[in-house]
Amino acid sequence: MAARLVPSKKQLAWQQLELTAFIHFGMNTFTGKERGDGKEFPVMFNPVALDAEQWVKALKAGGFKLVILTAKHHDGFCLWPTKTTRHSVAASPWKNGKGDIVRELRKACDRHGMKFGLYVSPWDLNAVSYGDSVKYNDFFVRQLTELLTDYGKVDEVWLDGAGGNGENGKRQGYNWNLILSTINKLQPNAVISICGDDVRWVGNESGRGREIEWSSVALVPRCYPNAGERNTEMRLNVFSRDLGGRDVIGRASELFWYPSEVDVSIRPGWFYHEKEDVKVKSLAELVKIYFQSVGCNSSLLLNVPPDKRGLINEKDVARLKEFGDYLTKMYTIDLVSKSFRPWTAKEGEGKEYALGKGCVVNTILLQEDISRGQRVEAFTVEGLVNGGWQVLGKGGTIGYKRLLRIPDTSVEAIRITIDNCRKEANISRVGVFLAPEIPRK
Repeated sequence: MAARLVPSKKQLAWQQLELTAFIHFGMNTFTGKERGDGKEFPVMFNPVALDAEQWVKALKAGGFKLVILTAKHHDGFCLWPTKTTRHSVAASPWKNGKGDIVRELRKACDRHGMKFGLYVSPWDLNAVSYGDSVKYNDFFVRQLTELLTDYGKVDEVWLDGAGGNGENGKRQGYNWNLILSTINKLQPNAVISICGDDVRWVGNESGRGREIEWSSVALVPRCYPNAGERNTEMRLNVFSRDLGGRDVIGRASELFWYPSEVDVSIRPGWFYHEKEDVKVKSLAELVKIYFQSVGCNSSLLLNVPPDKRGLINEKDVARLKEFGDYLTKMYTIDLVSKSFRPWTAKEGEGKEYALGKGCVVNTILLQEDISRGQRVEAFTVEGLVNGGWQVLGKGGTIGYKRLLRIPDTSVEAIRITIDNCRKEANISRVGVFLAPEIPRK
């Protein structure tokens, strides 16, 4: 059953983007908090130099293909002039209450060919109706309807899983059927992340995916009826080390194509804090995160928060450019691109790729054709060194993309062996590279 499971068209398109940016911006930017309480005064919100085009240009330079804006965080403050509440930009001095950050980012994305997504927090610490399940569900759906009707094509809707369980003294029962059907009706091509059933949270905010990461999993999405009870029965949650191995799926009555998204911030906090200007992640840290997310069958969601001016800080802009340049250089020369052809492997089968004498390599890329399922359970990479084969690395799952970083090694050929797989594995790409050295500063 697991070998036959495949992604939907929109799930496949989403994973092929690989790099998505998060923009955390709102009242917390001005209060200095990470989580507001809904009692903020909109008069504090005034990003006088806001430039959404600067955001998009900086993110494109980093190689990002989609940007997600926190249109509403837990404090309930809305970055668009909603008709549902006064707790929005319409009550702020920014542009005399006539501004609309969602629209400004939408236009900037259109001008620069960037895909557009929205984070909308179900948890709302400002809404009077929160805790009255029926009234608040109606309120939240009206907010979603505004966002998904008035701003063009949306590629990802990010529904945060925080709140709802009485964390602020109010217990809210979300009508997931109503919420998800509204999104699917208004934006049928958008993936719904975290509280939907298209994309799941990896389980941490440190930028680290699992070494063995399955997209076909037994974990029941939280929006499904009795999901909590079903997952408890299988002893599974989003933090579980194994979500799709043979032992796990053997206990499951139903499996889901539910790929992983790895979210992490370029700074310690999700929102901008001036004191963190000296704590922007180094290029080495970002490259490591890339290998541990995109290189482990996941998508990377990197948060880059604008400051009080409404601009991405100069340090972050410079780091994004370094990151984008590094990836471009890493992928420039593929030593097997001319000889590679997609192939189907049975368990124990492999392929050899001649490179020529004196070829130094340090990065191996493997990909499965996941439109036909994820099937590889274990593989080995060997190099022909001085006439003999040496193991360069081993791994478990491949999925959409697997990257192995090895010490610089002079090899004459590379051999890829599929040690274990479910049915036949469909290998869509093998790449061999000499990635640039990473500055350690």
